[in-house]
Amino acid sequence: MDEGYETLRWPTNLDRAAIVLRLVQVRESAHASGIADLAAHLAKVEEMTSAQLGACVISSMSLVQEKPEHRALATQLEMIAMNLKNLK
Repeated sequence: MDEGYETLRWPTNLDRAAIVLRLVQVRESAHASGIADLAAHLAKVEEMTSAQLGACVISSMSLVQEKPEHRALATQLEMIAMNLKNLK
């Protein structure tokens, strides 16, 4: 997952489509990195309700937050979590 300079400016205006897109990117990155539990956890984000997405993001963060080797994914999930208020 290419983070670029995104950690310097966290977008806080992501809409539902952008949130889902980023979760799909996290899922694909997790799959490519062999993090099967996270990839499986994010399996159907495209079909989830707003409440389900919120719960999924928070629980996904708990899967990776204590593992330094997954810091890039944790950072992406943190940024997504900051945008959950925008879900409709």
